[in-house]
Amino acid sequence: MKLLLDTHVFLWWYGERAKLSPKVLALCEDVTNDLYLSLASLWEIQIKLQIGKLKLSDPLDQILAYELHINSLKLLPIHATHIYGLANLPAHHRDPFDRILIAQAQVESLTLLTQDTLITQYPIVTIW
Repeated sequence: MKLLLDTHVFLWWYGERAKLSPKVLALCEDVTNDLYLSLASLWEIQIKLQIGKLKLSDPLDQILAYELHINSLKLLPIHATHIYGLANLPAHHRDPFDRILIAQAQVESLTLLTQDTLITQYPIVTIW
């Protein structure tokens, strides 16, 4: 299964696994699944670190390197087709980072792992 991690899922997967639902935790631990992190999530995390809304136990680049190596996490770039996909999204969710994750999930046929109930209003597969 191809799984796109919402930003909070990525952060919890790295440092606070008890916050993940049992289903999401099992999917992340299943080595037969492909785990993806959008560059939009990386961007969002960096912004939150810089403005003081987020603190991490380790530098972001080290966290990412660890996850890429240990858990075979894959980075999902933002392509023009993802941006064009935003045009078809109703305005249920206004957060630009969440909107691009939704568009990426649609375009790439990914299942989005998220606790965000606003995202479930979109025609994508989500799991929590």
